[in-house]
Amino acid sequence: MTDPVRTPAGNAFAEFAISVLRLAGPLTAAGDVLAKPSGQSAARWQVLAAASHAPMSVADAARTLGLARQGVQRIADLLEEEGLIAYGDNPAHQRAKLMMPTPRGEAVLDDIKARQAVWADAFGAQLGEERLKQASALIGEAIALLRDRPSA
Repeated sequence: MTDPVRTPAGNAFAEFAISVLRLAGPLTAAGDVLAKPSGQSAARWQVLAAASHAPMSVADAARTLGLARQGVQRIADLLEEEGLIAYGDNPAHQRAKLMMPTPRGEAVLDDIKARQAVWADAFGAQLGEERLKQASALIGEAIALLRDRPSA
């Protein structure tokens, strides 16, 4: 099998995309470690954090997180069973309830965020603020381009 011929920019983008995809695994593993003392996982933390930004539906949270709605629904239902979120009425949609963290959910989130701050400070210092800001901006641009035209 032969690799397709790409331009140097195409090769650089392919390497960039593979690097971002490879980063997801270690970030999720780190998230699991940070969330575990609070009895949570990285996935539960993501959904709980999304709900804490503003009351939102499961579909809204899924879009924001770039995840499947069904997976977010499953996690949200588990968080509700544990008393970490509550579903409330949605004035914009009768059936799509809004997720909101409970006081217990806010306490769990605060606990995780405290550990994450120490962790992020250490990695941020090691990688450098300016480089991280540039990388974040580039990733944001790539996300916007891919949303506008996902494939050629």
